[in-house]
Amino acid sequence: MAKPAISLAATWQSASAVTLPPLLRAWLLEPGSLTARLKQRADDFQLQVLQQQQLDLPAFLQPQLPGISIAQCREVLMSCNALPCVYAQSWLPLPTLAALQPLAELGEQPLGEIIFQQPNVKRSAVEVARVQLQQPLAATVAAGEYWARRSVFTLAGQPLLVAEVFLDGVLAL
Repeated sequence: MAKPAISLAATWQSASAVTLPPLLRAWLLEPGSLTARLKQRADDFQLQVLQQQQLDLPAFLQPQLPGISIAQCREVLMSCNALPCVYAQSWLPLPTLAALQPLAELGEQPLGEIIFQQPNVKRSAVEVARVQLQQPLAATVAAGEYWARRSVFTLAGQPLLVAEVFLDGVLAL
């Protein structure tokens, strides 16, 4: 079975417990839609679906999505003005996809556009980590260590986990 392009296995901590880099602090702590913020800052926003597949939920994510063993892993690269800015990895449990059909039919539409239109959406506290990119993600995204954030959203009583890795292109916005 294939694996995600970036492993999110890292030391995750509450964002309030970490000294965040000043240039990324507002991005990491953005309370609203990251997609909307990127679109506001860029003349040209593009979302590329890297892969979308059902995978076994990795053991390190099971505490965030208790009782879930299989989920759809969706990986996207969001670029602004032709610069890769954010790699996002979402884990959508199968019951969540069944209950919220628009999530199962996203195509090239950003997940954030659906999440933040839902009534009574709940979001867990944001956790942050430094994640390792083992190999280049794209021609302009080098291997190395990047800041990331993750949280669990609950929509209509159904959970999904979203993690976003902030690439160097975001610093140009």
